[in-house]
Amino acid sequence: MTPSPTTAPAPPTASAAGADAPGRARGRLALDAGDAARIATFAALIAALGMPGSLPLLGNAVPITLQTLGVMLAGTILGAWRGTLAVATFLALAAAGLPVLAGGRGGLGAFVGPSSGYLLGFLAGAAVVGWLVDRLARVVFGRVLVAALVGGVAVVYAIGVPVQALVTGVPLATTAQLSLVFVPGDVLKALAAAAITVGVVRAYPATRPARRTAGGARATS
Repeated sequence: MTPSPTTAPAPPTASAAGADAPGRARGRLALDAGDAARIATFAALIAALGMPGSLPLLGNAVPITLQTLGVMLAGTILGAWRGTLAVATFLALAAAGLPVLAGGRGGLGAFVGPSSGYLLGFLAGAAVVGWLVDRLARVVFGRVLVAALVGGVAVVYAIGVPVQALVTGVPLATTAQLSLVFVPGDVLKALAAAAITVGVVRAYPATRPARRTAGGARATS
């Protein structure tokens, strides 16, 4: 008998070869409509937290506001990349003149005043908070609190205090001492951010961005 010719395996079709290519191509920095909506929502949240106004403190040129809480939540819930974009969107609206800063302020003047360093610190703070939370295997209160304190307090102060000292001409040590009055309120905001984040993630697990496991696979928890 004549052996039947072997059939060569058909080459993979373009659709089969690239079935999961879009997921690889999107990467962690790509955004879809849902991401854009979340970014806009958190930018609006930060602005809304400024509606109660600000509390000026005797001897300090920078007032107390609730907007730091929104910055922390942007990082803890949206993650580093999307949280940073939410804060950047908020700052862009402020720079464009919209009254989204605490007390109904807006415009480029806010970025050259005593609070300008804290506004820039918001951006870095959200990135650090998100970066730390993105790396948590499980979202638990204590670890989220540490992330909020490190990024939302320490990082914001590390940028805000030196810039405030430079703009106001007050010695750095004196400015740092004046800024200690912010610490109790910011610790309370970090506690609130951790509690809210844990509650949101438990109720809606899909709100947490997917993270990379050691093997490169995407996972959520």
